[in-house]
Amino acid sequence: MTAPQGYVPGRYRIDDYGNGGFRFADMSHRGSILALPTGIRAVAPANWKEIDAATIDLALAEGGGIDLLIVGTGKDLMPLASPLRAKLRGAGVGCETMATGAAVRTYNMLLDEGRLVGGLLIAV
Repeated sequence: MTAPQGYVPGRYRIDDYGNGGFRFADMSHRGSILALPTGIRAVAPANWKEIDAATIDLALAEGGGIDLLIVGTGKDLMPLASPLRAKLRGAGVGCETMATGAAVRTYNMLLDEGRLVGGLLIAV
């Protein structure tokens, strides 16, 4: 089963990742995702270089009051552009970047702790 129209409302753990996508809520999705307290949605960036202000604006607009955004940059840890970090900081949202595998594990752990966390996860 695939996520309808690229959006699933609600908070979900990421059950698995790889092969170009993610599994969550008994569904699978090919491509990158934005996981927020309000739901999980498909996002366009296919690699860390494609993360732009519009993607960050979406996370902030739909974030449901997140205090931390975990950014999974793909197979390897890559930096998030300084202006994007500044945009998050200006909104009072912390940012941690890491390889997608580590980001999935960290996102799930913080979600289990009841934290208001978001995950911008580039598919690997």
